[in-house]
Amino acid sequence: MKQESLVPGFDDGAVFRSLFAAYPDALLLVDLQGVIGLANPAALDLLGYSADELVGLSVDELVPDAIRPRHADYRNAYAAHPRTRPMGMQMDLVAKRRDGSTVMVEIALSPLQDHGLPYVVAAIRSVGAYPRVKQALQRARYAEHLAQFGRFAVDAREPQELLELVPAIAAEALQVETAEILLLEQSGLEFRVAAVTGALQHLAVGDRVPNSPGSAAGSVVSDAKAVLVDDHAREQRFQAASRAIEHGLPSELAVPLLDRGRTIGVLAVHSSTPRRFGDDEFRFLDSLSSLLGTVLQRAQSEEALNHAQRLETVGQLTGGVAHDFNNLLTIISGNLQVLEDAPACAGDPFIQQLVGSASRATRRGAELTGKLLAFSRRQVLQPTVVDTSALLHSLTDMLRRTLDQRILITLDAEEALCLADPGQLESALLNVAINARDAMPQGGTLAFVCRPVASLPSRLDAERGPAHDAGYVAISIADTGFGMPEAVKERAFEPFFTTKESGRGTGLGLSTVYGFAKQSRGAVDLSSAPDAGTTVTLYLPRVDEEGAADEDIDAAASRSVPANLRVLLVEDDPEVRSVVEKFLDSMACEVLACANAEEALGVLASEPGIGLLLTDILLGPGMRGTELAETAHAKLPGLPVLLMSGYSSKLLEEPQAWELLRKPYTRNELERAIVKVLNAAQ
Repeated sequence: MKQESLVPGFDDGAVFRSLFAAYPDALLLVDLQGVIGLANPAALDLLGYSADELVGLSVDELVPDAIRPRHADYRNAYAAHPRTRPMGMQMDLVAKRRDGSTVMVEIALSPLQDHGLPYVVAAIRSVGAYPRVKQALQRARYAEHLAQFGRFAVDAREPQELLELVPAIAAEALQVETAEILLLEQSGLEFRVAAVTGALQHLAVGDRVPNSPGSAAGSVVSDAKAVLVDDHAREQRFQAASRAIEHGLPSELAVPLLDRGRTIGVLAVHSSTPRRFGDDEFRFLDSLSSLLGTVLQRAQSEEALNHAQRLETVGQLTGGVAHDFNNLLTIISGNLQVLEDAPACAGDPFIQQLVGSASRATRRGAELTGKLLAFSRRQVLQPTVVDTSALLHSLTDMLRRTLDQRILITLDAEEALCLADPGQLESALLNVAINARDAMPQGGTLAFVCRPVASLPSRLDAERGPAHDAGYVAISIADTGFGMPEAVKERAFEPFFTTKESGRGTGLGLSTVYGFAKQSRGAVDLSSAPDAGTTVTLYLPRVDEEGAADEDIDAAASRSVPANLRVLLVEDDPEVRSVVEKFLDSMACEVLACANAEEALGVLASEPGIGLLLTDILLGPGMRGTELAETAHAKLPGLPVLLMSGYSSKLLEEPQAWELLRKPYTRNELERAIVKVLNAAQ
């Protein structure tokens, strides 16, 4: 009996050919020998072939050269046992295009043998078809490149090294043809090309470029604002950039390079693709320029200021960058969390893998920011119960990978809990370890020991603060290096005292450790002698397991935010505000969002039943978040308050009266902080 037409009145063959041609994914009809018999227009477009070129070609030609020998074996094994199979969900697959470039893809194989046809249909989809994933990965890549520069900048002392590195990072991250830094000469009449990189350079290091108000760079300097040129050939605001056009670079993005609010130059990138740059590219380039300006200022400050002024300047600059960088990371990580939980993505392991990779990059960026703040002592301490054994295992594993391989690192740690800021504790131990490394240029042993002790040694009586019933946790770091004579040992904890040659040390390492120990209600001890090595012991308040368990029980008393909690959210950055609103919505909160403190006070006066004030500290011009909290608390004494900040010098200037949530944070961290504040207000 003849099967009826699937579409009455139409020829089935014509319908299937139309479907094949109109299908949005690339489709290839391949025989069991791997020869392509048919390709739809989407396949031609994705792979860059004409129909005559692609039909009759072996699929092996679409496989990158490095894995082609193995692909034939895979194809033969599949031909022996054909089955419907998705590929590219748990591993990266790339297809080779006609021009030799590659594109990341997913592939679904559908054999037609059950229908009596000796073919397999390969459906190929570019990963670029997931725009939200692509954007998340792009933002994560930008964050990783910022972190890369930050890691280098922390130790760099030569400004020229930084100037040469930034264009290379910008060109690689944005995948553009060239990037350059133009520094304004003292006369203000022209720029000097300080650094340039790329395949289509239209400038060279040392070139002089006129500072004309009619040019894009001149406009950046005169207005202290970024300039975006979508296509120089059609640009009406500025004079035609003839050299850029000659080199095939129609689009340009330029941002100011600032020194204490004064524009000293321009960081610019150029692309051969018109309309290449958008908001994400601007934020990345602006952040990179801010970081460069900050570290250049640091280098200049170290030459021009005395030690005390130097520390203050670096701390202020680092804190400003940390605030902006942490806001950027909050936006990226927050949107990644929303994307991860979205129904369309939650069940897709490939998307989850990509989002997880991007989230890890943002966490690395947050760790970098924390280290920058620790370097400048601009971090507000937030003591918590720390598992010292676990922290030391993590730290020593990291040191084994990064310190001189000739140094043997050992660890003997008993289980013990202390009360300290974990980030600052790790930073203090790292300072001591780096000093020990410098004392062993030919290698040696670096031994970490952790023990609970009942009290401080008698020689530290002068350091003794309030008594701690549970005693202390003693963390010792011993090296086999040069050791110290008595005169050096007596001054080791003095700020800015160093025995290293000029440019090799600031003299802040051990003084920072001493300050952290004192601020944590502990103490630090030093034992050393010439040719006998050095041992630094940090004493921190111990927490017994019963006390820690009680804290856990208290924290667990209420683990969820009450439904329909009315939250007054105050955040001046609209993208950060949007992320926090999404987090609060997922907790079933009723959100009243404001952009500044003045607006928030109006809402407090007109809206009854507000159960929580959640505010950033730095709110742009006008009242700070801390001032808003004080004013609101005076009017509503029982109102719970939770502050947010990537950094705030305000909290260093006065006692911390409110709970602080550091940016960037996860949804779960926000929920825990809200629960903690609500419980404390009960």
